[in-house]
Amino acid sequence: MCRMNPLEDIIRKNSEPIAPLPTETEPRLNKLAGVKAVLFDVYGTLIISGSGDVGTATAVDTAEALTQALVVSGFQGDPETAGLLGKDMLRTEILEWHAAGHAAGADYPEVEIIKVWKKIVESLCQTEALRKVEIDMDQIRRLGLEYECRVNPVYPMPGCLDTLRRLNERGLPMGIVSNAQFYTPLIFQAFFDQTVEQIGFDPDCCVWSFKELKAKPSADLFPKAGKFLEKNHGVKLSETVYVGNDMLNDMYTAKEAGCKTVLFAGDKRSLRLREDDERCANLTPDAVVTSLEQLLEII
Repeated sequence: MCRMNPLEDIIRKNSEPIAPLPTETEPRLNKLAGVKAVLFDVYGTLIISGSGDVGTATAVDTAEALTQALVVSGFQGDPETAGLLGKDMLRTEILEWHAAGHAAGADYPEVEIIKVWKKIVESLCQTEALRKVEIDMDQIRRLGLEYECRVNPVYPMPGCLDTLRRLNERGLPMGIVSNAQFYTPLIFQAFFDQTVEQIGFDPDCCVWSFKELKAKPSADLFPKAGKFLEKNHGVKLSETVYVGNDMLNDMYTAKEAGCKTVLFAGDKRSLRLREDDERCANLTPDAVVTSLEQLLEII
């Protein structure tokens, strides 16, 4: 077990049970031969996401959520004005970050949300909507998490921990390739009282977009996970199955990297079929599951 820290406690206090919404997709439980490792997406696959994705990826922003987050994070000044100004600053800063990433050669740039919020707080202090103070990075982290909890509530997908435990007991190396922010690994600790490593994931095989400054469907994320699967476990990506809820970000990108693919179609909020994207037009996952436990039948 791991010790709770204040950020994990914020996740628990701001979370209420969420049930997945059924989809009209029928499971296709094809047995997958030769699988020696499993990689997972997080939001919409292992974790129910109120927005269907990590909050920054969907550009969800409300002044009320930001006002509340500023108050509970201890910022002084005029929080309502700061909330109104800050929500537009957030959108602008993310767009500017993406533009800079594209200019630097990233195909799908990812923000590092702590740095985004730091700049926003500095700008709000300049407008005097917030009282000028020395920047406290712990306070910035809390602000980012308090805001995310309000715009994108999360809860474990049914069967998540048990499925991961049973795959781990079978000796299958597990990793994560996910669009994420600093608080994403903390979600596991908040709900399960275990780190991702204690659950059974190889931390070397966990590739988080905010650390790479690239987001799915970038082609650069899966090879990094594959490098460590082969180095640490002697497993190739062709012997690995990837489980995710998005036909473009997950199925297309994983297949291009050489993985077998399983579409998780267990929650209407997050299921992304991408039928209007030509990259997904003739793409068929190797299997389709509507509950995580079904993975145990096909792997």
